[in-house]
Amino acid sequence: MTDTIIHLDTLNPIEFFGVNNAKLNLLKKRFPLLKILSRGTQIKLSGAAEYVEEAKEKINLILKYMERSGDLSDAYFEEILGSVDEGKVDHFLEKHPNDVLVFGPNGKTIRARTANQKMMVQAADNNDIVFAIGPAGTGKTYTAVAIAVRALKNKIVKKIILTRPAVEAGESLGFLPGDLKEKIDPYLRPLYDALDDMIPADKLGYYMSNRTIEIAPLAYMRGRTLDNAFIILDESQNANDLQLKMFLTRIGANAKAIITGDPTQIDLPKNQRSGLWKAVSILRQIDGIAHIELNEEDVVRHRLVKQIIKAYNKADEVETGEQHFFSHKNAVKEKNA
Repeated sequence: MTDTIIHLDTLNPIEFFGVNNAKLNLLKKRFPLLKILSRGTQIKLSGAAEYVEEAKEKINLILKYMERSGDLSDAYFEEILGSVDEGKVDHFLEKHPNDVLVFGPNGKTIRARTANQKMMVQAADNNDIVFAIGPAGTGKTYTAVAIAVRALKNKIVKKIILTRPAVEAGESLGFLPGDLKEKIDPYLRPLYDALDDMIPADKLGYYMSNRTIEIAPLAYMRGRTLDNAFIILDESQNANDLQLKMFLTRIGANAKAIITGDPTQIDLPKNQRSGLWKAVSILRQIDGIAHIELNEEDVVRHRLVKQIIKAYNKADEVETGEQHFFSHKNAVKEKNA
């Protein structure tokens, strides 16, 4: 007799087991000589070694399919169980991009929804550091967090570290109520919101308590070496040269990082310069570092957000043109004077 346990951490178990366990019953019908038990996100197979191994192979094919497509009909589930031709599954996978990242609470599917978001996923798969630059609403932070959660669930990394510069956007930290944590938490709220969408509350609480998932201001990264981790620096346009260099040199063995930023929303004091463009320009040619630029076509918020971004971009172009015109006009006046 042999026992084996298969984990469904990257899937919504309801999708795998089916309504009223319809798919699970198909699995039991296909392997009547096995004892098949389900509990939470695990399936336990018990029986003769040859039957356990065959069932395991079939289940892994189904999991591979579902990780790509995010859905599986009862008919196709049964077809995979009865087929000895793995090519049927592989052929389907070739036609469907791997845009399903994780399954959130209540069966919510988290996937890359635009062409550039899918490029961001591919870049993270193929590189250790990714810069994702674009305006608000393009899904930079959300996609980055989903990629990190997928890596944690797939045991590619052992922890996730999410960080942001704690820079005021018109408000002063000193005047906000509460202790230091209460003052800083509002700056990190978008990261909490993304995690809430992807991990059940009780499991997220457990991850936070044992520091499997850590959320902290950028200043807290100084002096650390981050091994076996997926690290996200969000709002990197609000980090100066020294801060960005400090962050990039924290990355340790078997670690990945995504740096997101929106150069149109710099909240630094006027006497400080963002280090984002310098980092992007001097690191662009290094193998293992990728650069993805998102634009208004990637906006996945309210339909009006895309129009708002376009309007501001157009206004900025007009304003820049006016500045050049008046600068030239003043230069001519000074020359004639």
